[in-house]
Amino acid sequence: MMLVSVLLEILRRPTIGDVLAELMMFMAPLWIAVVVGVLVGWTWKPKWANLGRELLDCSSVPRNSSPAPPAASSSTVAAPSSVSASIPCLNSLKLQLPSCISWIGDDGIDKSLMAPTGDSDCSPSQLKAENSVVVAEDDLEHLCQLVEVKDGGPAWIQMMDRSTPTMTYKAWRRDPDTGPPQYRTSTIFEDATPELVRDFFWDDSFRLKWDDMLIYAATLEECPTTGTMLVHWVRKFPFFCSDREYVIGRRIWESGRSYYCVTKGVPCSTLPRRNKPRRVDLYYSSWCIRAVESKRGDGQLTACEVLLFHHEDMGIPWEIAKLGVRQGMWGAVKKVDPGLRAYQKERGSGAALSRYAFMAQINTKVSADYLRSLESTSNDSSEVETFGSSEKPMGRNIPKLLVVGGAIALACSLDRGLLTKAVIFGVARSFARIGRRL
Repeated sequence: MMLVSVLLEILRRPTIGDVLAELMMFMAPLWIAVVVGVLVGWTWKPKWANLGRELLDCSSVPRNSSPAPPAASSSTVAAPSSVSASIPCLNSLKLQLPSCISWIGDDGIDKSLMAPTGDSDCSPSQLKAENSVVVAEDDLEHLCQLVEVKDGGPAWIQMMDRSTPTMTYKAWRRDPDTGPPQYRTSTIFEDATPELVRDFFWDDSFRLKWDDMLIYAATLEECPTTGTMLVHWVRKFPFFCSDREYVIGRRIWESGRSYYCVTKGVPCSTLPRRNKPRRVDLYYSSWCIRAVESKRGDGQLTACEVLLFHHEDMGIPWEIAKLGVRQGMWGAVKKVDPGLRAYQKERGSGAALSRYAFMAQINTKVSADYLRSLESTSNDSSEVETFGSSEKPMGRNIPKLLVVGGAIALACSLDRGLLTKAVIFGVARSFARIGRRL
């Protein structure tokens, strides 16, 4: 009760400045204690500290952890250990696309690039996940319905609208009844072709140069017939969270100059789980890449739109994840455009394709009629909302951001035990509601 009375006394200060000053002085010792505790925990940890974790994880995590990621090669790339280290060059082997006769059947699908059967180039054991195809036609159908806002989900609420001279960015979010928050973004790059943008987002070897969260990427399996890939990622999270590991299945469908790119987390029994990095099982990040008119208004389709749909369960409370995404989204997005321009320049210089870019050009071709038939399978429509008058002023939420920000660092430092994190965030949210009444 004493803690609550002290906080209430602080929140009764006459001005926001006084409240902030008092909160900073009140929280400073707590922050110091948290930092010291984290540092002590990293430098000294008794053996019994992991006993409870091992008992809890014994049913899902193999006792023998997998070896460290292998060294970089043409299909395996890793980020340098320091900023000053040199980045590996792209594969110098010049690759040519396989030649084949393409024909489209009555159902609108390119038969020459369908999933292999019998004695095709992909063996029956390749690119399978628990007896099912890694990325199938159902995934294309779901992506098409998302693109046309016909998936029947909740309404999309706009949360951002930013632009630079060469890029326009908009973002929406929605909260389904079950599962993590879902995000929809539209990014328009000026003076870029859909084919270049497709290769750019598929090229993990070049992604390591501009995406500072990706520290390791490797190809586990690939199918030269459909272009389907099974890749292994390790992404770096802030210092108070452990790194995250992803096993991703991905494939591209092509319709004219529009590309439907599906990437999602898939099970992989051949890659054992480890305590660190922590495996992310629920992951979905798919996009539609298409040519659009430039904002210069000249009527020319010289710009490229990337319509992205993303959600994942990173193992932290979703309310904390939403706040982190909202605060860090634009800072992360701004790094994409310089990366694309660097990739554009490198490809323009005649640099050889990497293996990833080569696989990005092996697509399953479908007709526009077939895509329309997929969209029409669902009669449920969603809504896309824009900024409205209900937007809350940022200034009045400053105390809330301070309190919730402290909860983020503390909850992520624990990295395990979602119940504990939820309790911490619930207490912080209660104090934040008091602050909103100022």
